[in-house]
Amino acid sequence: MTLRPCPIELVLAADARGAGLRPSADAHLFRVRPGVYAPADQWRALAPWDRYLARVHAYALVSPGAVFAHESAAALLGLPVFGEPRRIHVFSTRRDHSVGYGDVVVHTSRDGRRIWRGALAVTDPAETAVDLSRTLPPAHALAVVDAAIAARAPFTTLDEIIRIASRQVNRRGQARLAWVTASADARSESVAESVSRAVIAWWGFEAPDLQEEFLLEGRRDRVDFFWRRRRIIGEADGYGKYGSTPDDVKASLIQEKVREDRLRRHVEGFVRWDFSDALHAIPLRDKLLHAGIRLVRPPRYAMLRTLPRFPRA
Repeated sequence: MTLRPCPIELVLAADARGAGLRPSADAHLFRVRPGVYAPADQWRALAPWDRYLARVHAYALVSPGAVFAHESAAALLGLPVFGEPRRIHVFSTRRDHSVGYGDVVVHTSRDGRRIWRGALAVTDPAETAVDLSRTLPPAHALAVVDAAIAARAPFTTLDEIIRIASRQVNRRGQARLAWVTASADARSESVAESVSRAVIAWWGFEAPDLQEEFLLEGRRDRVDFFWRRRRIIGEADGYGKYGSTPDDVKASLIQEKVREDRLRRHVEGFVRWDFSDALHAIPLRDKLLHAGIRLVRPPRYAMLRTLPRFPRA
């Protein structure tokens, strides 16, 4: 298992002073945490979830024995992280109860945790998925579990996650955890797809098939969602889909337009939405209704209201 590296350079204040530098007086450096700095231009260019990953690595530099848990473990394992979480999360077997200080929370548990130790120590992916399923909003937790049971977290299965959850004494978030494990599906390939599945179910729409393949005009295309009875395709656009440079984006958009036109020629409808549409729920509902997808169950408004909140970020 390979953990995600720090996305920027980090400089220990002690090393800088040893080289005759004063990092606290250098306008080109940003203090990531006490004793750890980074080039300010690199810091400003980071996405929120990558800022968080850098903060986790910065904490590891000053606390080399830390065992990372919850969002901090997720960031290192490459599991979904929403926004920039406020706290660094670590796990300890030496305390009787959890405690927080500054931006750090030290967790403990009577259940213990399986720990993976490499260059850094983290709670096992399945353990991490269970912890986050008890605390995150349900659609966010679903994205974490979907990712954990996909190839991105090897040796992790849904059965293992359920087994870990069932043996734990902790009952916090039990109903949420039960919904997540009942809804998880390793075929979801992005956070946008996982959250969209939750929204589609909570509005009460017909359930789509996932990752349906079409062999059309000599090309093989796989789509995110397919309502077979209606012959309608749905596509959820996620982060990073179209590349990172202007040329990459342009080429990807042209290729995607050709692909979409090919698919449209062979189905009754095609609807596309983005992550924001799913998070705000109503835009996705309106697009699906306009495309001809039917509502077959009453909406679950209490679940829908959990969507746009990032309570831990």
